[in-house]
Amino acid sequence: MKRPVLVAVGVIAAIVLIVLWASVFTVHQTQQALVLQFGEPRRVVQEPGLHFKRPFLENVVYFDKRLLDFDAEAQEVIMLDQRRMVVDAFARYQIVDPLLFYQTVGTEANMRARLAAIVNASLRNVLGSVPFSAVLSPRRGALMRQISELVIAEAKPFGVEVKDVRFMRADFHPDTSPAIYARMQTEREREARQERALGAETAQRIRAEAERERTVILAEGQRQAQTLRGEGDAEATRIYAEAFSRDPQFYAFYR
Repeated sequence: MKRPVLVAVGVIAAIVLIVLWASVFTVHQTQQALVLQFGEPRRVVQEPGLHFKRPFLENVVYFDKRLLDFDAEAQEVIMLDQRRMVVDAFARYQIVDPLLFYQTVGTEANMRARLAAIVNASLRNVLGSVPFSAVLSPRRGALMRQISELVIAEAKPFGVEVKDVRFMRADFHPDTSPAIYARMQTEREREARQERALGAETAQRIRAEAERERTVILAEGQRQAQTLRGEGDAEATRIYAEAFSRDPQFYAFYR
């Protein structure tokens, strides 16, 4: 075979290989893909394996299919009672609609920026409507559910499903912590005094009620005793009278 022919065959083979290489793409089981043509979305590929596309006309953008973590930066929140609190929160989310995700935010970095704004706004809206004591009470769970519902609703238009939102830390601002701790201690002492006073008042009321019931019971017992004595005297008189009427001489002798 002549050299020019060999060169031509080699060139053709190289072109075929390049075309084949440009016609296939692989989707890993942890990925989902969006096929674009000149930047316009054409189809979503979520099944793992080998797939085909138009060479040189279409390109592929990959998105993670796994559950992703997001850690929000610590932020200061002003509570309903004007106390300042520093809150750290984190969220877990998943890209469930790659097409919508690409059309609205484009990249995971952009989504994280949007999610930071969503989480921070939800924290301020919910925590800003309650006093600090609510965060330390059993209401904490209800507050987290309320925050989660807001974040889920706000993230849905971006093709993202938020699975969970939680506090990592919720504490007083360092500048105000000593004064607030002192105020909380004063409030707890005041509440303790109120509870002790209420307990003493309740005990006094119980003792008074018990004494009143005792007096009533004794009076009733005396009344019943007098009644029984009167009935006994009357019965004795009746018996004596009956005996006298039957045998006056014996009754006179007995007396």
